[in-house]
Amino acid sequence: MAGGRQTRTTWCSRCGAYLSVPPGARSVRCALCHAVTRVERHGGLHQAVGFIKGLFNAFGSPSQPPPSSSGSMRVGDPYRLPASYPHARGKKRALLVGISYSFTKYELKGTVNDVNCMTYLLRERFGFPTDCILVLTQEDKDPYRVPNKDNLRLAMRWLVEGCTSGDSLVFHFSGHGMQKLDSNGDEVDGYDEAICPLDFEDRGVILDDEINETIVRPLGPGVKLHAIVDTCHSGTILDLPYLCRISRTGYWQWENHNRQPETQKGTSGGLAISFSGCGDSQTSADTTAFSGSTSTGAMTYSFIKAVESDPGTTYGRLLNAMRATIRENGGDSGIPGPIGSFFRRVITFSCAQEPQLCASEAFDIYRKPFLL
Repeated sequence: MAGGRQTRTTWCSRCGAYLSVPPGARSVRCALCHAVTRVERHGGLHQAVGFIKGLFNAFGSPSQPPPSSSGSMRVGDPYRLPASYPHARGKKRALLVGISYSFTKYELKGTVNDVNCMTYLLRERFGFPTDCILVLTQEDKDPYRVPNKDNLRLAMRWLVEGCTSGDSLVFHFSGHGMQKLDSNGDEVDGYDEAICPLDFEDRGVILDDEINETIVRPLGPGVKLHAIVDTCHSGTILDLPYLCRISRTGYWQWENHNRQPETQKGTSGGLAISFSGCGDSQTSADTTAFSGSTSTGAMTYSFIKAVESDPGTTYGRLLNAMRATIRENGGDSGIPGPIGSFFRRVITFSCAQEPQLCASEAFDIYRKPFLL
């Protein structure tokens, strides 16, 4: 972890990934695509050129048409973020993604409800401005808000772009997750975790390595990121260095999952914390409503219930409450208060999963208060 020390950074000239540069280095190798990028000692221009080249390689070739004169942006345009993405740069910003994979054998029923529930919670409980929340769902009519691979990559960049001390960022993903064999030896269990964009069958998944490079590494001092990831195989989905092991009696300890100390997996001085739906080897599931027509993710429901039931909770109490809700098939009392009425029909669970807590640094989970 970088702690409070300032770290030189650049962008991969091939894939556009965010890279930390060791002191005195003239070049750096990308952990994702393994390309070597030259680093100039006084090279702001060189870094900018490398970043633009990376965007071309990641999102399309330079031969693509430029943005139209009206200012709108074509899907896959590498020049800038879509004009329809929020431009407000408040101190609280969120990216919420719900993918239903409609009309496929992988279809999920509760993901859009998950996004609606999280939007409501962030606005009403934590004061996130509506114009600082970016939502991507398959049902959106805006082609730049459909959660395909290109748009997901752009949206993750939007989330961290220009973040400064005091910013609170939230990344929520509800959809499919999977594991793939680790290709660079940085995983304790030998598998990378991944999220599945809408077009994953054609374009492939987004690995935890890339998620870490995109939304964890750029976090500077004073910036805080919370990720709430409701997928299968999501325990270490942000590739953070520390995983919290906690027993049913409340005993806890942090495990160091950074197998390659020379490979930066933490932030650039900020704090990243993730709650995930289950362990890396587990699967997660939807909940079902009375009517049989309304569903939401078990992890998303348990997270919201824990937050609403215990204002001012700590990370340890929050994690224990989430796990208890899932073990008890949703619990007896449901979510209290006005927000609870928004979820009143959602009550039953049908899965065996245990939410997980990971972080970029170790801390006392029963002393540190949870606050978005």
